[in-house]
This record gives sequence, C-alpha cells and structure tokens, in this order.
Amino acid sequence: MSAHAMEPAMPTEIGPRTLPFTDQWSPMLAIPAPVCRLENFLGAERADALLEYAVSRQADFSAGTVVDPLSGQVSHKGRDSLVLPVTSEVFSRHLADCLPLVQEVLGHQAPLTQSLTVLTAHGEGGHYGIHTDATRVRDVSTALSAVYYLHRRPRGFGGGQLRLYDTTVHNGTVRPADSYRIVEPEHDTIVFFPAGAFHEVIPSTCPSGRFADYRFTLTTWISGEEATPAPSDLSPVWHWLARAADHTRPVEGIGRDHDGATPATLPPAHPATRLTVSRT
Repeated sequence: MSAHAMEPAMPTEIGPRTLPFTDQWSPMLAIPAPVCRLENFLGAERADALLEYAVSRQADFSAGTVVDPLSGQVSHKGRDSLVLPVTSEVFSRHLADCLPLVQEVLGHQAPLTQSLTVLTAHGEGGHYGIHTDATRVRDVSTALSAVYYLHRRPRGFGGGQLRLYDTTVHNGTVRPADSYRIVEPEHDTIVFFPAGAFHEVIPSTCPSGRFADYRFTLTTWISGEEATPAPSDLSPVWHWLARAADHTRPVEGIGRDHDGATPATLPPAHPATRLTVSRT
C-alpha cells in the first residue's frame, strides 16, 4: 500500500496550443498478415527421413530463380538458394488434412485443390529478398504459401529466419510496411500465410560449409480454381494483401513454374482430422 494519500484526479483540458487544431484525421493503417504455425508436422521419423533424402540429393539441386513481373525475365537477382522440384503423396496428405484448421485460423474460405512444392537449401549467405508469391499462383488473393523447415540437430546454420511484413494503407496507397514478424526455422515445423503477403528470408550462415548443415525447407504454394472468388468470399485482410501484391503479379500471367515445380492435386481431408471450434 502507498503511504501517500489518495487524492481524486481532477479533469483538465488540453488546449490548442498543446495540440493545434486540424481539419482531418490522417492515420496509416497497418495490417499484419495472418499466420498459422504448426509444430511436429510430419513427426520425428518422417522428418528425419525427409532430411536424409534432401541431403542425399545434393547433386540434383540447382540455383533458385525469380521472375521480373514487368519483363517476365527469369534471373537469380535477389536470391541465393538451391532448389529441387518435388512431389510427395505423404506430404500432400498431411497438407490436405490440416488445411481445414489452417483456413479457419487464417480467415480463409476459398477452396484449395492443388499445390506446387520445391525443396530448398540455404547455405552460407543464402537469402531471398522481399517478395510475394504472386509469380507462383494464378490468383494471389486466395492462395496460401507454406514453408516446412528441416535441419540437423544441433543446428548447423545461423540466421535464415522468415520475415513476414505488415501491409500499410495510406491515402489510397497499399504497400509493404517497415514492420514485420519473425518466424524461426525450427525443425519439423510448418508455417502458413497468404501468398500475397510480402516476406523475405534473411541471410544465413553455415560455418562448416557442409551441405548436410544447410537450412532446408519444403516450400509449397497452395491454390484453388482459376476463377476469382466473389467479394463476399474474400475477407478485408486478404483483399488488402492482394492489392499490395498486384504490382508483383506477372503481366503475361503464369506459365510453367520458374523453378520447374509441377502441380499436384491435393486429396480431400480425412474426416477424422477436421477440427471444429465450439461456439457458444
């Protein structure tokens, strides 16, 4: 208890000399991208087997690419990573089974029917500059991005975190914000977020230089039919993220994936894996 006597607060006015009058309000709206992170996604046995597979395929990886949205040119600008396009029935099944829960968490309603997946490896200096995944999907307003992390224990690399940027809306202009959240690349975890969200992979270090000590991921883009959903099916957050990603969308549309990934059909989710939230 305080030894001072409790005196009632007295009202006072903050005058225009302290706060000058203004004829309009001028806020800048900052919209955080929704994110869903799941731990122990494949389980210890499958995760270790997948890591062993990734390391064994070292000779088959190639340099990752980017697409300039205006020219359509493919290059390595702003990216230093190795990629290997893959498909997996087991991984697709895990994705499909968790999507009902993920979509509820992210406020996402559009149907999701297919995925593109690449194995990636980041070593010394590996990075991927700020971007959206509009070059990977036909409709960035409804598509999901997912990053599944793999690495040896103890971790043989440093850095490599995912930065997921907020989106700002100011005077009708929509763009990525300076603020962001950090996602740590933890083994056997997966993170889902809107494909239209700006994000980047910060540079990694790998003191040993051994491929087995790299930062590995299965990076996946999950989408539905080509038709754009009705406005009622698109939440305001997803709408603004898509607006911000518009200028990163390829002018000529999407053709073959620039890293060589091929679409895989997602199976229906198993009924036993659907989680429902009780509402009272």
